[in-house]
Amino acid sequence: MNPIKISLIQTPWTGSRETMQAAYRVHIRQATQSGAQLICLQEFSLSPYFASVRESTGWDWAEPLEGGVTHQFLGGLAKEHGVYIIGSIFERENAHYWDTATLYNPGGDLHGFTRKVHIPSGEGYHEDHYFGGAAEYPLHEVLGVKIGIPTCYDQWFPELSRIYALRGADFLFYPTAIGSEPTAPGVDTRDAWQTVMRGQAIASGLFIAAANRVGVEGVTFYGSSFICAPDGLILAQGSRNRAQTISADLNPAALEEW
Repeated sequence: MNPIKISLIQTPWTGSRETMQAAYRVHIRQATQSGAQLICLQEFSLSPYFASVRESTGWDWAEPLEGGVTHQFLGGLAKEHGVYIIGSIFERENAHYWDTATLYNPGGDLHGFTRKVHIPSGEGYHEDHYFGGAAEYPLHEVLGVKIGIPTCYDQWFPELSRIYALRGADFLFYPTAIGSEPTAPGVDTRDAWQTVMRGQAIASGLFIAAANRVGVEGVTFYGSSFICAPDGLILAQGSRNRAQTISADLNPAALEEW
């Protein structure tokens, strides 16, 4: 593994794709000015969290892997700033639909993608209504770092991170949309959510990070995006409710030592 500086961006849904693009332009410029080489965005980066309800309008946010709004926008920013960017889309592939993490390279091209494996079903998180789960665990090499990009609910399953570790991953990043539990309003899973990933970092010897949404979209997202080292140490931590960019250096010495 080579050293790499990463930035995570968390933001609320701002009302339209156009305003989301404007917000990301500012955050991504700030991240690149700080020296970030890889910039990581939240789940459904340019869309609302449509899965909080079952509505026909949810399908309107689907787009193809290449040539869609997200590819054109994030690929263009990756090329403009000479960086790698990880985004997330509601993917339409002919008659199939997926929740897909997408990686764009400094040439503006789609460098790789990974479809979400575990799909939640329940009040506020009706994802199984819109898309299915995949069963692939690809690695993507970025500047000498082997990266896995599973998504959100995949965080809760240590088998998945172990598979990536056994395949040689150095770093896992999860685009995320998680928050309140409509059927249990007194429950706050934020600490458990972070702890389960820190435990997987420790057990499998990986850097792990997650960029979570903030704001209210049927559920109240709790942000708290973070980056942790293989020993579970938190390298950077976001707030619960503010749009924010956080950054950290991933040092291969920490990986080798652990």
